[in-house]
Amino acid sequence: MPETAPRTVPELLLDRVKRTPDSEAFRYPDGAGWRSLTWKGTLDRIRAVACGLADLGLGREQRGAILSGTRVEWILADYGILCAGGATTTIYPSSTADECAFILADSGSAVAFAENDDQVRKLEARRAQLPSLRHVVTFDGKPTPDGWVLTLAELEDRGRSYDARHPGRFEEVAHSLEPHSLATLIYTSGTTGPPKGVELTQDCWVSQSESIVRAGILDHPQAVQLFWLPLAHSFGKMIGTAQLRLGFPTAVDGRVEKIVENLATIRPTFVCAVPRIFEKVYAKLLATAREGGAVKQAIFNWAVGVGLEASRQERGGRRPGAMLRVQRLLADRLVFSKVRALFGGRLHFFVSGSAPLSRDIAEFFRALGVLILEGYGLTESSAGTHCNLPWQCKIGTVGPALPGIEVRIAEDGEILMRGPWIMRGYHGLDEQTREALQGGWLHTGDIGAVDADGHLTITDRKKDLIKTSGGKYVAPQELEVRLKALCPFVSQVLVHGDRRNYVTALVTLDEESTRKWAAQQGLGDLALPALAERPEVRALVAEQVERLNSGMPRYATIKRFAILPADFTEAAGEVTPSQKLKRKVIEQKYRAQLDAMYPRNGGNAEGG
Repeated sequence: MPETAPRTVPELLLDRVKRTPDSEAFRYPDGAGWRSLTWKGTLDRIRAVACGLADLGLGREQRGAILSGTRVEWILADYGILCAGGATTTIYPSSTADECAFILADSGSAVAFAENDDQVRKLEARRAQLPSLRHVVTFDGKPTPDGWVLTLAELEDRGRSYDARHPGRFEEVAHSLEPHSLATLIYTSGTTGPPKGVELTQDCWVSQSESIVRAGILDHPQAVQLFWLPLAHSFGKMIGTAQLRLGFPTAVDGRVEKIVENLATIRPTFVCAVPRIFEKVYAKLLATAREGGAVKQAIFNWAVGVGLEASRQERGGRRPGAMLRVQRLLADRLVFSKVRALFGGRLHFFVSGSAPLSRDIAEFFRALGVLILEGYGLTESSAGTHCNLPWQCKIGTVGPALPGIEVRIAEDGEILMRGPWIMRGYHGLDEQTREALQGGWLHTGDIGAVDADGHLTITDRKKDLIKTSGGKYVAPQELEVRLKALCPFVSQVLVHGDRRNYVTALVTLDEESTRKWAAQQGLGDLALPALAERPEVRALVAEQVERLNSGMPRYATIKRFAILPADFTEAAGEVTPSQKLKRKVIEQKYRAQLDAMYPRNGGNAEGG
């Protein structure tokens, strides 16, 4: 081992194994239970994968792609690629065959890991278009007679044989990489066009993980993580290299339907999540209280009110009075403790990223004693550049910059950043790289402001800002996030109005909440599309739209809205894998509904 500090991800891994070889590294599902890997056991598996890839001829900085859901084998493949000297290309398992082919061809990937036969078939269907793809390694699928597809077990067997024939080669390659070497190629979700490959170097992950340690965000005793987010997203990679620095065990299971069960079993101390999860839990809690009858709902509402007031006083620097403290203790016993028990009972905090979190939802959970640390970053910045801290959490902001990141706000409000974990560029796209990295600063495309305490607030995406025909600017995400928080029957919202004379919205319904309400109203036999047309459902949404409008300038109020028969989905191409709205796709698909809200003979004037 080198005496110097780790310079690359493989050196971070080797350093972690040297420090705590027998400590638990990962926990993963095995039948009805869970199996553990120590750090030494993890390295043994990674060593076999890396040497197997070397036997297949994977060269320096050659790409190895991973097309799989979140599971421990994804992590072994990733570190195996890096320890073989290669670079990892990530592909969402929901990607179509054409999307997979684009990424594999654009990246020039030589090897691809595919989760199962369904994923392998996507690659086989486009094999003729992928001359650089020499081998596919499958986690659960079947090998092919021609050797193009082999199993992970076969790869590891080849690796152990290669390692025996070439003693010391694994360590030699792991230590030969340079900080500027390409480590990861992550393709953006492509909300407005073809995805771009973001080139992230070894130093991106090493310097970022060091910054997380310096910030102390995850510095609490006996930390245990439950991880379920897509590892194809930079958020997952960021947490993975932080784990190498800190050594906490991580339970890995990407099955979303198992989250509640896994929280109770693993009892994590922290969990990384996206706002969509909090929105769904929030809606579920409100629905459960409502379905419990008038008394239960009254107790729930009272408890939340007590929690909100106590939390506001504490955030304002005041200690709640004696009466409020007693009320909060009672509220905790009756309501809050039961909610926290759903998360395992040991949770210190959630970390939220990837999309804006509603302030109302953050305050709601804070009132219940559940801390959500909202953070911020882009794929181009290796995910995290900002995060609220457990002892310095300011709701409505994404926190201060992590140590090592410089931030400034351009004249037009755009957030600019530079630092050691900003991307080196877009793969094969020199013009787009120059545009994004003007003067050495990453132009994020986000609009925001930094307050006196150094906390960053994100207003909206620069390209998403609506300019009405009256010249007023409206931030659609603010309206969308707030309406989802106000109305538990709403699943998704798209606010529209660019170059129009007023603002409108497309709304989709949360099926679970809406159908439960419908059953109580004697409408339980109606399907969701039929419910979307019912005046009673429209009245539920309209009431909350009016509440939202009451706190907005007149020009930013939603004048009209349409309820759609189905939710926006990734399968329909309406949202990205990280659940961001593909605005242009949705607006084009529902052009008739949008146009109908702007009658040619007039309509509501903009005002303001």
